Amino acid sequence: MADSSHQGIRTVLHPVTDLEKAKAVYTALLGVAPQADSPYYVGFDVEGQHIGLVPAGGPQSPDSPVAYWHVTDIEAKLAEVTAAGATLKEAAHDVGGGRLVATVTDPDGNVLGLLQD
Repeated sequence: MADSSHQGIRTVLHPVTDLEKAKAVYTALLGVAPQADSPYYVGFDVEGQHIGLVPAGGPQSPDSPVAYWHVTDIEAKLAEVTAAGATLKEAAHDVGGGRLVATVTDPDGNVLGLLQD
């Protein structure tokens, strides 16, 4: 088996129907103001974890929360997990600042995210 080269789950994105209402709830839950706050994304950094809110129905919106495994080489990890039976859902692409994300589905249809900084 290839070297896993992952840093664990550090990012979870949640689709929300009302970004402002969700932002208030997550601010209260996490006890911090968002570090990223725009009409298309709100993100919180807490204790090494990143929690993101994405407007449901948008171009990058997941259908349910997606946990992102941080990896050192996204293309190598995509090759490794697809060879093991995962199906590519969304190819690696830049979401800004050189950050690459991709998603695959496991054999049961669960969405797994990969993220490379």
